[in-house]
Amino acid sequence: MFDLVFNTLFFALNSNVYGLANISISSFDVLLAYIVAIIVSILVALVLRIPLLPSKPYRYSFDVSAIYPTPIIAIGILSIFLVLNFTFMYNGIVLAVIIGILSALFVKYLFDFVFPKPLTGDEGEDINE
Repeated sequence: MFDLVFNTLFFALNSNVYGLANISISSFDVLLAYIVAIIVSILVALVLRIPLLPSKPYRYSFDVSAIYPTPIIAIGILSIFLVLNFTFMYNGIVLAVIIGILSALFVKYLFDFVFPKPLTGDEGEDINE
């Protein structure tokens, strides 16, 4: 986990995906793109009225929030693009903003369809038995 920036730079600089070996980004640019993606995803999630924290008890809550999983999805998707050496414009900053917005929209509208909540103790049982 701590080598995420190093591994991203290693693959982005040495992979020569689609003949883009002349594009190089520094570790500061990668770190800045991650921070921008996290901040944008949290702010857009709050604008979409996703709660900041899940409902209590936090440990057993499967509710989505602005803190989790919104920025986690944003940095995961951004990492995929950076490893594939696709930075778009301004060394990945514009890509980070776009991914932050799309991850917040995904969590708001599609997260429960893709990852449904588990059944509770009495759901799914037949009452007539």
